[in-house]
Amino acid sequence: MNLHEYQAKALLKRYNVPTQEGIAVDKVEDALNAYRQISVDTGSKFVVVKAQIHAGGRGKGRIKEVPDQSGVVVVKSVDDVERVAKNILGQTLVTIQTGPAGKRVNKILIAQDMYYDCPSERKELYLSILLDRAKKQNVVMYSTEGGMDIEEVAHKTPEKIFKEWVHPGFPLQPFQARKIAFNLGVTGLAFKNMVKFVTNLYNAYVGLDCSMLEINPLFKSSDDNILAVDCKMNLDDNALMRHPDLNDMRDKSEEDPTEVEAGEFNLNYVKLDGNVGCMVNGAGLAMATMDMIKLSGGEPANFLDVGGTANAETVEAGFRIIMKDPNVKAILINIFGGIVRCDRVASGVIEAYKKLGNINIPIIVRLQGTNAEAAKELIVNSGLKVESAILLSEAASAVQRALSAA
Repeated sequence: MNLHEYQAKALLKRYNVPTQEGIAVDKVEDALNAYRQISVDTGSKFVVVKAQIHAGGRGKGRIKEVPDQSGVVVVKSVDDVERVAKNILGQTLVTIQTGPAGKRVNKILIAQDMYYDCPSERKELYLSILLDRAKKQNVVMYSTEGGMDIEEVAHKTPEKIFKEWVHPGFPLQPFQARKIAFNLGVTGLAFKNMVKFVTNLYNAYVGLDCSMLEINPLFKSSDDNILAVDCKMNLDDNALMRHPDLNDMRDKSEEDPTEVEAGEFNLNYVKLDGNVGCMVNGAGLAMATMDMIKLSGGEPANFLDVGGTANAETVEAGFRIIMKDPNVKAILINIFGGIVRCDRVASGVIEAYKKLGNINIPIIVRLQGTNAEAAKELIVNSGLKVESAILLSEAASAVQRALSAA
């Protein structure tokens, strides 16, 4: 589950990780009040207005409706805040990570400006924590070259990216925190503050069951304070049962509507860009089915795993979701009945077919395993225009014929 910057910073504070202060708002008048409050608290008329979307590159991104407006702006007056807030709120921000469609901005963060003090004594650094699957350990990645161009740094000068691995069964060790602080080039009070920051940040990563936690920029101020100016945090969906209070932070408006709908039926669905919809039980069989579709000359339009406990209702829901994609030219249903019974799947397909009506694309159904013969009989007797297959090769040939006729 992705979080917005303002949500991630609120969670970091629980672990005593210093962050840039800010107030999230969704109305222009609230932005003006937030500006006044932060100006009083900081004693500075400068603040930063930051669009809140689930994508990076906001500073270099542009508002589609106002092309000269970026997603992160430093302002110094009430009038500036009002103008920028009107330009951003409710508009579409296009960044390198959103693609040309962009994302609608429903909230902005009015935050304290960190760049007003002596530029020669401040630093922008980079630090992230994620799982290194190859080593089966968590890895802390960090660099002295923080800021908007960290991707270029990783591409052109990879030697400037440091890594520190941590066994998932142990905390970040003190010597590792000191090594990170040393490699980041901080000294004196900043060194001590960096050690505390990195240690607390790692505790937050583990304690919140994050799958990724990125601080960019990681900021050293002129008075040697260390704090997170920006934060991207992803939570492991499989661990949310341990954090029921975090479920309310989910912003469904940032997610694909069909994936949200699929989640409500406990379906594992990911939309792709192909032309053959597929419904399968089991992730391994789903991957094999997608490979088979490609070998047949098609492209998978989705990944859809109905799971081992699928019933007629979930199958019907999956069928409806696939049919919502206008790019789908054929549907392949490939079920191996181990735990789930094939006749249940067949009943769901028939029910969905009847409810949707006027389905003018080919449907190929391959059912093998528990009650497969009963399932085939159900489909044959239904009178529906559904082609049955027994072998994977037969299903592949059927998909090929369907695409050729489309």
